[in-house]
Amino acid sequence: MKTLKDMLAEARAVVPEEGPADLQRRLAGGEPVTVIDVRDPDEHREGYIEPATNVSRGFLEFRIGSVAPDVNTPIVVYCQTGLRSMLSAKALKDLGYGNVVNLQGGYQRWVQSGLPVVKDAPMGTEQLQRYSRHFLLAQVGEKGQRKLLRSKVLLIGAGGLGSPTALYLAAAGVGTLGVMDGDVVDITNLQRQVLHTTADIGKPKVESGSRTLRALNPDVKVVAIPERITADNALELIADYDVVVDGSDNFGTRYLVNDACYLAGKPQVHGSIFQFEGMASVFAPNQGPCYRCLYPTPPPPGLVPSCAEAGVLGVLPGMIGLVQATETIKLLLGLGEPLVGRLLTYDALGMRFREVRLRRDPGCPLCGVAPSIKDLSGHSGDASLYCEAPADVAVSAGVRGGSA
Repeated sequence: MKTLKDMLAEARAVVPEEGPADLQRRLAGGEPVTVIDVRDPDEHREGYIEPATNVSRGFLEFRIGSVAPDVNTPIVVYCQTGLRSMLSAKALKDLGYGNVVNLQGGYQRWVQSGLPVVKDAPMGTEQLQRYSRHFLLAQVGEKGQRKLLRSKVLLIGAGGLGSPTALYLAAAGVGTLGVMDGDVVDITNLQRQVLHTTADIGKPKVESGSRTLRALNPDVKVVAIPERITADNALELIADYDVVVDGSDNFGTRYLVNDACYLAGKPQVHGSIFQFEGMASVFAPNQGPCYRCLYPTPPPPGLVPSCAEAGVLGVLPGMIGLVQATETIKLLLGLGEPLVGRLLTYDALGMRFREVRLRRDPGCPLCGVAPSIKDLSGHSGDASLYCEAPADVAVSAGVRGGSA
């Protein structure tokens, strides 16, 4: 009869191990790896490694097919000290999984190494009801909802694009929403900026927007930032957030946000509109092109009309803002195929969507050498925030554009 010592010796003969630092490097580098926590659910709730999936040892053979349907999937298994996970890794090997590694020392050594862990607070009855439709989605579930509640998103602008984006991110349960805007509500905004009401005219947009978002979902922490983004405050502001949504309305802000996000390593979700047309994309550092790859230099002053000059269909920012909200949630949860390297355009009159593939520009001053944010953005003063972003001149991409 085999002893536990014999079983562990057999497992170690076929299962490789790696230390916490090795796994951390793989995760930080974006390497596709499935991490499985084989501890009991009570242990998992006390703290776990992001982005581990909890499949307790007794259910591993039954559930592994849904967690890792491809037997060639790179898998790292861990338990509390590395013993249960070693036997679990051996079981996966016996099932045909060829790329399985055991985390040496398990969760205990990971914690002792000072590496980050996640500890979720239990959800209340109201939260379980509020997010129940997310729980039904296998790609989201309770794990994904908890991740949304831990996530932080910075919205640049609380106008036409920022309004629908903020509302749907708050409704979805994104835990922290930073709302940055230095403007006040004007009656001309209300044709499209659904975050505000007639009673809010003359009030700061971050004030009325924060009140609306908190009323929609008390789970959400709204951080009101009643100022304009500048080269002096951009990096400090962006550092605290996971994703930045650009809903600004001028070229100076757009280039500034792009540069700051690249230097900080933060993905940004871009949206812009013009009269009856809109576009959206995702600029993710080191994964695809940036805004400067698409538009190397801003157009001459006065070439592109503002929304006050050219007009804008009131419902248009709703469509593009929802695309931005969708892309933000996908980035936070690691779902689907974000609009990285793709520009999605929308024609409201023809009700047509079109996609343009984007490539990194080898001569881009940002993707190449980026000495400082001030050097790149070319200004250190205020970059005004108003209603929504302009759909920029996109001759290089073959897309008609202008300013909203």
